[in-house]
Amino acid sequence: MTEPNLCDQRKMRFMKKTVLITGASRGIGASIARVFAENNYNVILNYSKSEKEALYLQNELSKKGYSVLAYKADITKRKEVAAMFEEGIKAFSTIDVLVNNAGISQQKLFTDITEDEWDRMMDVHIKGLFNCSQYAVPYMVSKKKGKIINVSSIWGMVGASCEVHYSTAKAAIIGFTKALAKELGPSNIQVNCVAPGVIDTEMNAFLDEEAKACLIEDTPLMRLGRPEEVAQNILYLASEGADFITGQVIGINGGFVI
Repeated sequence: MTEPNLCDQRKMRFMKKTVLITGASRGIGASIARVFAENNYNVILNYSKSEKEALYLQNELSKKGYSVLAYKADITKRKEVAAMFEEGIKAFSTIDVLVNNAGISQQKLFTDITEDEWDRMMDVHIKGLFNCSQYAVPYMVSKKKGKIINVSSIWGMVGASCEVHYSTAKAAIIGFTKALAKELGPSNIQVNCVAPGVIDTEMNAFLDEEAKACLIEDTPLMRLGRPEEVAQNILYLASEGADFITGQVIGINGGFVI
């Protein structure tokens, strides 16, 4: 059996759906990328600082025959987002699914949060969400079809002590999701949100064993979540099976918040 030539490979890419995932180099983002690639999507891996990890993931998935493009862009900057979407369209002809996953976290007393720290938290979570969604929507509206899936947190639902800026940003993502879902519904575009609980990723590596044990004890399923479990839920929301689901917040938290 002969390998497909470059022209055939290009045609095959254009026949598949394309997902753009922000913050896709590590943790939940990398799991999302793997799950979508394994389910026959073209994958655009956005990253900002973690170039080594992003290129490693691109190489890992490309070796398996998946169509993957790693692209460096600071999503808080409009010009970089515009260039990323332009390159993604050039590579795969369309963007069918946008997963707004990029985020940062910080634990700090409210009275100690600096203005720069507050602004950075809002820029990454909210301005980045705004920029990427605003560039994705015209492509989706033109086809009367598309999925936008935003990653919030249980702390955006119930708040977390010593994480006021993080909780505020994640709560804003929920409000954004609900409002945009109403606006884009007539264009057959679904906008949903997942709110992970405590997931076993690098972002939670600062937790000591005692803190982890307390969190596990407060979780009815008695364990931490896995990144791939979040990814599988996002894959479902991107599927045709979720075409009648919009404006929803799906808690992936093992019962931590009910």
